[in-house]
Amino acid sequence: MTTFKTFKHQLRHFLIALQRVIQYIAQAVTRIFSPTDDQYPKTGVQPFTGNPADKKKQKY
Repeated sequence: MTTFKTFKHQLRHFLIALQRVIQYIAQAVTRIFSPTDDQYPKTGVQPFTGNPADKKKQKY
């Protein structure tokens, strides 16, 4: 191979590797900032059913 073809071949592999790194990071950013895909039921605010703590008997 000539020097130019070797350089072109190395440059192509470098650009492919760079493209893969950018795609990997972009997928992570997209996943972080995309809407949630959780399927939890919407329950709303739940009433408190316990007993409040007695502040006089608490020890710190």
